[in-house]
Amino acid sequence: MSRYITEQRGCPNSADYRLYFKNADGKYISPFHDIPLFAGSKEDKEIPAKRSRTTGSEVLFNMIVEVPRWTNAKMEIATEEPLNPIKQDIKKGKLRYVANIFPHKGYIWNYGALPQTWEDPNHTDNNTGCCGDNDPVDVCEIGSKIRSSGEIVQVKVLGVLAVVDEGETDWKIIAISVDDPDAHKIHDIDDVRKHKPGYLEATVDWFRAYKVPDGKPQNHFAFNGEFKNKDFAVEIIKSTHEYWKALLHKKADGGNVKCTNVLVRNSPFCCSEEDALSIVQSAPVRVNGDSVSPEVDSWYFFPK
Repeated sequence: MSRYITEQRGCPNSADYRLYFKNADGKYISPFHDIPLFAGSKEDKEIPAKRSRTTGSEVLFNMIVEVPRWTNAKMEIATEEPLNPIKQDIKKGKLRYVANIFPHKGYIWNYGALPQTWEDPNHTDNNTGCCGDNDPVDVCEIGSKIRSSGEIVQVKVLGVLAVVDEGETDWKIIAISVDDPDAHKIHDIDDVRKHKPGYLEATVDWFRAYKVPDGKPQNHFAFNGEFKNKDFAVEIIKSTHEYWKALLHKKADGGNVKCTNVLVRNSPFCCSEEDALSIVQSAPVRVNGDSVSPEVDSWYFFPK
């Protein structure tokens, strides 16, 4: 979408790499807080958008792409940094890459997050019995196009999978880009089974096993790994949007989450354009990237 652009800082494939965001007015913004959840024709002016774009009876949402399909680098919104740029996750002092668990190569969808949502770590979900993971809600976009990190995609929500990751609720929204060739015939989770057979089963297998190569146990799922439908997913999104509103107005405790924003009216965390510019300019300038270790392309065979 042309109304948002990104700016690279630091060195790609390194710990100091950051991807910052600008809106159509050239203002540096937080993708977490300043990009509206609901896709609307005036979304760069209204936070949240007063009018949501729809296709038929379906409300469209903005998705922030963090990880393009078939790639391995665990890119994510830096929730604990001001303006929340995208960075690569680090574990035990090393850049994090997900393993290729045969027959998959990296992530099997375009993976990202819904802006202006937050899974409250102090709220116990009635469905899962676990608290939130302190992050925006994750999205698996199942369209045919490979997206770019930092791309903002308007998506139709189809359903949701409830992953229980180390005792925390970690919702995974299943969605498809509205401009995908199959979008006109995929409207709910059952349509995914019909038109993309095996994809949902592969998704469960992927989330169950992806941390095992790092020495961690398999993930578990609420509802015995059953996908819930679109209506259920939309209710989850709406509730996490309300938690985000509370966070941005100091009515909820986000711990180390940085709520610095430029456009959220009446938020005590709202900063000036000059302050936002200063935040970006304090990051290292863009330089050429390092090569990625060949180990990233290795296969991991998971015992059956």
